[in-house]
Amino acid sequence: MDADPSRVVVVGDCPLIRLGIVQLIAGEPDLQLTAAVSSIEELDEHPVGAGAPGTAVINLRLATLDLARTVSRLCARGYAVIVVSAAAHIDLAPAIRAGARGCLDSQAEQAELLSAMRAVAAGETYVPGPLAVHLLLAPLHLTDREQEILGRVASGDTDREIAALLGISEHTVHSHLDRLRDKIGARRRADLTRFAIEYSLVPPTPGRGRSAHPTRGD
Repeated sequence: MDADPSRVVVVGDCPLIRLGIVQLIAGEPDLQLTAAVSSIEELDEHPVGAGAPGTAVINLRLATLDLARTVSRLCARGYAVIVVSAAAHIDLAPAIRAGARGCLDSQAEQAELLSAMRAVAAGETYVPGPLAVHLLLAPLHLTDREQEILGRVASGDTDREIAALLGISEHTVHSHLDRLRDKIGARRRADLTRFAIEYSLVPPTPGRGRSAHPTRGD
C-alpha cells in the first residue's frame, strides 16, 4: 500500500518563484500542496485541512532576524521548514538555530528542491555542501581576511609570504593568526592547516595560490 503523500505549504512573496514551486510540487505524486500564500499572516488564515502540518517551503525577502522569527513561528505550529533564499548576504545561521530543517539557494535545480522536500518530510535535514560550510563557519565569526589568511597558511605560505601576497604588514598577519588561534582553539600551524582543509578554505593552485593582484587592507 502506497504511503500518503507528504503535505507541503509554500510561503513566498515573489509570485514567479511561488508559482514555480507550486508547479514543481503538482507534478510529484508523493507530494501534496495544501496551501500557497504570500506571507505567514496569510497562511494563518488559510485552512490547510486535518492532519499534520507537513513541510513549509518559504521564500521571503526578510532581514536575517525577521526570517529567523518567521521560521520559529512556523516550527511552533508544527511545520518542518525549508528556507529558499536568493539573498547571498543573508546569514542563514539564525534560521537554522530557529529550527529550519533545510536551506537552499533560489537558483538551485528543481531536482535539488524536490530532494530537500523529501528529505525534510522524512525527518532529515538538507543543506548543500557550500552552504553547510558557511553555516559551520558562521558561529566562529571568521572575517573574509581571516579565512584568506587561514587558506594561505594551509597552502604552506610563511607569514612573510602571506604579508607580501596580501599587501599587509607581517605584524598584521601575526595579529590575525593570534585571533584565529583563539577562535578555532588551535595553537599549532598544523592544526590551523587541518581546519582550513576540512572547511575548503585552501586557495587554488598552482604556485601555492600566488595572486597577481594582492588585495589591500587589514
